[in-house]
Amino acid sequence: MASKIGIKSHRAKPLKGKRRASSTVDVKSAGHLYLQVARTLKQEIVGGVYPVGSQLPTEDDLCERFSISRYTVREALRRLREDNLIASRQGAGTIVVPPRSSDLYVHDVTSINDLVAFAVGTRFAIESIKMVVINAKLASRTGLASGDEWLSVCGYRHKDGVQSPLCWTEYYINRDFAAVGRLLQRHTGPIFPLIEDLFGLSVVEVHQEIAATLISPALARNLKVEAGAAALEFRRTYKMSNGQIAQVTINTHPASRFRHSMTMRRVKGQDRRSTNAPEL
Repeated sequence: MASKIGIKSHRAKPLKGKRRASSTVDVKSAGHLYLQVARTLKQEIVGGVYPVGSQLPTEDDLCERFSISRYTVREALRRLREDNLIASRQGAGTIVVPPRSSDLYVHDVTSINDLVAFAVGTRFAIESIKMVVINAKLASRTGLASGDEWLSVCGYRHKDGVQSPLCWTEYYINRDFAAVGRLLQRHTGPIFPLIEDLFGLSVVEVHQEIAATLISPALARNLKVEAGAAALEFRRTYKMSNGQIAQVTINTHPASRFRHSMTMRRVKGQDRRSTNAPEL
């Protein structure tokens, strides 16, 4: 005989016009329990109870709602991650993300932590490490002052299971932190947390600019696109708590297989009438 699991009231309110999912989940066996929970949460995500960018309830809340173990909750969430419906982010909980297609890389950004997640989920194949003097052309591309010396680290970023590189990446690291260059051949994660750990400073601000560009013949072959193909160039400037620029990163992505996703929320307590901000 099939057993039933009672579902307690939702913490998230459904959108207007959307129907709440059924109040019970039929389970034929304990082994299929996490699948039933995952199916219920998936229906609620698709139905708008949890829209893109919103948080799912905590593991404790889901355990209480479904009267199940933490292990079962984690298995259900794992299934939703495999279906590319959610992503878990340090300090932000479990977030509903836009659906992804197999041939398109989507970079979700809601915080600096997501830049760490991007680098952790990929592999950086270094082509060159050297000190460079910023000339006029590099100054225009990086926003750095001409004549200053920076550590240049360049290469292709790869994702497991994807044949073509995701992008061409250029790091320009402040010469004060150039000692990290000795560690990069054995380092697999993002670079700026390494700078933070080695020098006891913190990156508190990342300024990002996105521009359209064309892929040069020199990059086209390894990126496996035609020379002159459209690309998106992301320039990120990482600033420390003392205002010093720690690094500038430039990623060049073929436009045909990349989409950038950014979630914006209104700051709580901010009165639009007192900010002199224009209407959106």
